[in-house]
Amino acid sequence: MPLLLRGASLLRLYECSCGLPIVNFSSRKLVLPRLNIMRDGLRVTYSRRAVSKNSEIEKDEHSSEKKEDTSESELEIQRIRSDPGQLQSMTVKELRELTRRMGVSVKGTKKDLVSALMDSLSAEENGKEGNSPAEQASHSEVPSKRKGGASVVVEQKIERSEIISETPSKKRSRTKQKSVKSTTLEENSVTNVKLNKTSVQKETLVVQGAVSKAGQGPNDDTEPWTVLVHKKPQAAWIPYNPKTMRPPPLGKDTRALKILSWNVNGLKALLKSRGFSVQQLAQREDFDVLCLQETKMQEKDVEAIKDSLLDGYTNSFWTCSVSKLGYSGTAIISRVKPLSIKYGLGVPDHDTEGRVVTVEFDDFYLLTAYVPNSGDGLRRLTYRVTEWDPSLGNYMKELEKSKPVILTGDLNCAHQEIDIHDPAGNRRSAGFTNEERESFETNFLSKGFIDTFRKQHPNVVAYSYWGYRHNGRKTNKGWRLDYFLVSQSLEEKVHDSYILPDISASDHSPLGLILKL
Repeated sequence: MPLLLRGASLLRLYECSCGLPIVNFSSRKLVLPRLNIMRDGLRVTYSRRAVSKNSEIEKDEHSSEKKEDTSESELEIQRIRSDPGQLQSMTVKELRELTRRMGVSVKGTKKDLVSALMDSLSAEENGKEGNSPAEQASHSEVPSKRKGGASVVVEQKIERSEIISETPSKKRSRTKQKSVKSTTLEENSVTNVKLNKTSVQKETLVVQGAVSKAGQGPNDDTEPWTVLVHKKPQAAWIPYNPKTMRPPPLGKDTRALKILSWNVNGLKALLKSRGFSVQQLAQREDFDVLCLQETKMQEKDVEAIKDSLLDGYTNSFWTCSVSKLGYSGTAIISRVKPLSIKYGLGVPDHDTEGRVVTVEFDDFYLLTAYVPNSGDGLRRLTYRVTEWDPSLGNYMKELEKSKPVILTGDLNCAHQEIDIHDPAGNRRSAGFTNEERESFETNFLSKGFIDTFRKQHPNVVAYSYWGYRHNGRKTNKGWRLDYFLVSQSLEEKVHDSYILPDISASDHSPLGLILKL
């Protein structure tokens, strides 16, 4: 009886909730049929809800998997953009899958696939105006006019014609414009620049030197390094222009040695895919010695490459990473035969990655070095500043006891704020941490070695590295990571220390040193 009364109460509640007419009945009446109907109805309702919920879960899981697949695909493509040399090591199947993901229509051999992908990556880089890569947005600078000796500072916002202009002594004034405006004031005034709606930039641009028209003359897009791009420029700083800043050539009667240094970011990839040969560099620069870093060579490949790399340079010395194949690697190639050769620093913990080659000439030792990068998350920072840098500095001082020393290569440090386009934004980036900069000062400069480029150009903003991901070369957002450091006794013999920013086959440009003998 209690069960029947409880069933009746439930039935009454069910009828009320479903809008059914209320029927008076006594507990003696049979209510089981109605309870069965109610039970079946509830089962159907719960079943439908469960099906709907499962469907939504499956849909969310499918969507999540699809997003993860898309994200992984985008990351893979981004890695290829950062290092196109990876294409050479991929299989035909992987290359075809990559062309499908990138929307590149091509058929044929592996060579055809690599060529089409390289063309696509090159087109993307040349066509981008303001992409947003992993670390920060890439923007393009617009040259501005100048009146008299005043410098012009311009900021340009994305997707609209908006200028933020300033002088060193005035606050920024914001001006929106759709038509062409030009205002001429006295010296130290601001000159508004013609801008289009298609402009894309949020970067401080400082143009030093008069230009007749924006986009013409020495600040043309073909020579972006002649535009001073820096987030925190000082009044005396000027952009680098090797056409006007290099000294006259030495006379034919003056004995001299020309040394070039270049981080090639993968020698095989450079020779095969980037349309530039080291032989072309030799023909153009006529150097005596070439120092290479980040060759990414394996020992089994060295003999085949070094025999065909350069005509007339019969002395070449290579060291490769054995702890991680296809990584790091350095070399010295010379038409002058050295007295002795040494590989590494003589410290086993440092000598498995092929980072140093030393050759001895009559008047000095020459070292090519590829200093370890502190890496993502600064995971190798402590090793770099407490072990590697001190070992290299001590090794150089030991050599200096018998002869002067020249160190060249990618030292992976922008020493001062003038050496990096955005110092404030890179305080904790590998290559510009306080620890690395202090280590550079302590282990090299404080030990008497001279930064030859900075000695020759104390107020020149010049970069030797531009990241692929940031479209850095086009916008001249770079770092000066490559150096020639010399013993003090050689300081007066340095005729010229320079960078070749027009050679863009790597993410680094070559740099040169002309030494009077």
